[in-house]
Amino acid sequence: MDQSGSVPIPGATVVLRWTDAERARRPVREDAGPGGQLVLCAPRDARQATLWAELGDASSEEAVAPIAAGASRDVRLLLRLAEVRTGRLIGDVRDALTDDPVAVAAVSVLGGTVVAETNRRGRFILSGVPVGVHELSVRHLGYAPLSHAVTVSRGITTEVEVGLVPEPVEMVPIVATAARPRRLEIKGFYERKYWGELVSGGTFLTAADIERRRPILISHMIADEMGIYLDCGLRQSSCKILNRRGSSGFVPGGCEMSVWVDGVSIGKGGPDSVVRPVEIAGVEIYKGPASLPAEFGGSDSGCGVVVIWTK
Repeated sequence: MDQSGSVPIPGATVVLRWTDAERARRPVREDAGPGGQLVLCAPRDARQATLWAELGDASSEEAVAPIAAGASRDVRLLLRLAEVRTGRLIGDVRDALTDDPVAVAAVSVLGGTVVAETNRRGRFILSGVPVGVHELSVRHLGYAPLSHAVTVSRGITTEVEVGLVPEPVEMVPIVATAARPRRLEIKGFYERKYWGELVSGGTFLTAADIERRRPILISHMIADEMGIYLDCGLRQSSCKILNRRGSSGFVPGGCEMSVWVDGVSIGKGGPDSVVRPVEIAGVEIYKGPASLPAEFGGSDSGCGVVVIWTK
């Protein structure tokens, strides 16, 4: 429904995770029907569902619904559409001659203040773009500048594909400055994030990522990572984080990951009883010894490590 709870929103994507369900460890993503409704059948071993709705840049808050065998439960998700006056642009930037992805290209909307940078696959995301027709600007050293008209709709994601034509240019001095949270800078978070994303050496969540999702528990976001799921047992307020990669055929349920908070190992206990999502500045997820930085190693790190930094 919309924020008032009176208007159904067809086509919104509902994202749902079953707790303790063996057959459905990855989140379910389904679109609501014409009346804004969606019916889902829970696995037999599911104890509860955590779910939210998305439509473009709009989303609802998370809801938690206990599951009882043979019973149905209605959940109403209110999209904060009234707050949305923008859309989002996502796309690919590639070499027009070789079709190779162009990394570190600067993508912006002329007149706007936000500049996105393509990742190593040439992908970019520009969020918060005002509704209307804009001129998309793409720049990269060694390529001819490109401008292209795009139409941005309210709460909608628009996809674009860009081909840059190589054009050798004379090098000129470049000065760049960046402002980062001091705590994460000192602890090396941004350096590990930079190199980790280049070589797929880990997954990194920032405070902005957490604020956008508004998870009830930080373990919910961590479990979105491929191969990781939760074991909440009877205590739904603190879930163990299990790594499917670390499990063997003789150990059902996977291998429990080690958790660090502010550079101190708290062992294999879940993080939810120690820190709340609003207190977190950054999260690092390492699923194996090959990608694990030396400072987080130890005898209990063989199943992977989750590193949490508070604000």
